[in-house]
Amino acid sequence: MNNSGNTILGIIAGTALGAAMGILFAPEKGSKTRKIISKEAELRKNKIAEQATEFADTVAKKVNVKKGTLEEQIESILADSSHKSDEVIDALEKKLEVLKTKNRHFRKDVKTNGSSKTTATV
Repeated sequence: MNNSGNTILGIIAGTALGAAMGILFAPEKGSKTRKIISKEAELRKNKIAEQATEFADTVAKKVNVKKGTLEEQIESILADSSHKSDEVIDALEKKLEVLKTKNRHFRKDVKTNGSSKTTATV
């Protein structure tokens, strides 16, 4: 973006300098010189407008590419996190089953030993 700004500034400065030099060293009459300068200024203006349009198109294309890449990355992250959350839930469910099994064995041990203590359930 900085190069484009410098290019546009250079074109404007060159146009102004050229116009000033043309007026000073013109072999033509003043009215004819003004017409030439006017045409040259119009051409430069059109060229600057064209370059600005091309620059805007280039930026828009790059933004769209980056946007697509960002959306793909977000989708990938969401898919990974969904997969990871499923793994965490599965691990927790397995751990819960292990704890329930241990609790059942603990209850059986308490009942077979004749203890009258109340045990907590999970």
